[in-house]
Amino acid sequence: MKRIGILAGAGSLAVVAIVLVARRWRPRGPAGLRGRAEGTVDAARRASPGATGASATEIAQDVYLLGPWGRTQTNAYLVADGSSWILVDAGWGSDGPRIQAAARSLLGPGPTPSAILLTHAHPDHAGSARELAQAWGCPVYAHPAELPLATGDFAAMARYAGPLDRWLILPLMRAIGRRRREAALAGSSLAGILRPLPSGGAIPGMGGWEWIHAPGHTPGHVAYVRAHDRVVISGDALLTLEVNAWSGLLRQSQGLSGPPWYTTWDRGAAVASINVIADLEPAVLAAGHGLPLAGPGTAAAVRAFAERTTLRPRRIGGFRRVRGPRGCPRTPG
Repeated sequence: MKRIGILAGAGSLAVVAIVLVARRWRPRGPAGLRGRAEGTVDAARRASPGATGASATEIAQDVYLLGPWGRTQTNAYLVADGSSWILVDAGWGSDGPRIQAAARSLLGPGPTPSAILLTHAHPDHAGSARELAQAWGCPVYAHPAELPLATGDFAAMARYAGPLDRWLILPLMRAIGRRRREAALAGSSLAGILRPLPSGGAIPGMGGWEWIHAPGHTPGHVAYVRAHDRVVISGDALLTLEVNAWSGLLRQSQGLSGPPWYTTWDRGAAVASINVIADLEPAVLAAGHGLPLAGPGTAAAVRAFAERTTLRPRRIGGFRRVRGPRGCPRTPG
């Protein structure tokens, strides 16, 4: 675990350095979407944060935001389905206790989830998956193409590396030697508890939902979609935090953004996935980082962003949009 912490710390320093030169990746958005957001989400219900600061906010019927947490505003989501529920994404390795506390604040101490679903296997989304799965006695699901990355396959990590991996992480992991590298990867592996998502889009324990393949950030990245009210849990395929601008991360600016270019495997596929999400015409966009976006203008905002990104595919940054006073930000209607 100490070795993993050293690598993570080095990676964090590299991210800061990379983001500081990332201003050229940020396109400017249309003026109409850069003004003050209108209204609040009156239906949002926030459970008591308790001593840990953990809380759960209802962003759509039976869909709760856990977070956002930290400088990168990392999110997890609790989705209820009758008497059962599932967790979508599991934050960093240190987020397990507050995810459990947030679930207890909403549901009480008894109920445990039927499954944990991952949008992808990066450590800020799968970091607590093993701890939580063992505590709750539930399986973890991810896209089949994500399984090698989630189970510590170093060859797969090299094959699907993003810029940060190529520049820093892979050289460091090669430098520590095979034995230490394998021990470090085993410590974060989900081998033995991870299952592939069923083919055809069905989701275990989530009636009315389906998964769609949204590759680019990683080869097996997925989004989770509830068609009847157009709720989309997009992971890092489409974000609501400006992660591709140095000022965005430092100021935690809310705004549509593509996945972080410095940790994205295939930028062309990432742009295609943004367009796939735009075609869904989301009414609620629940991203992996940043406050969820809701309101009558959400689908139009996502479509405009997708079209702009398609015209300039090397620029997958975002535009700024001010949040509402409470709950989810709302786009102008």
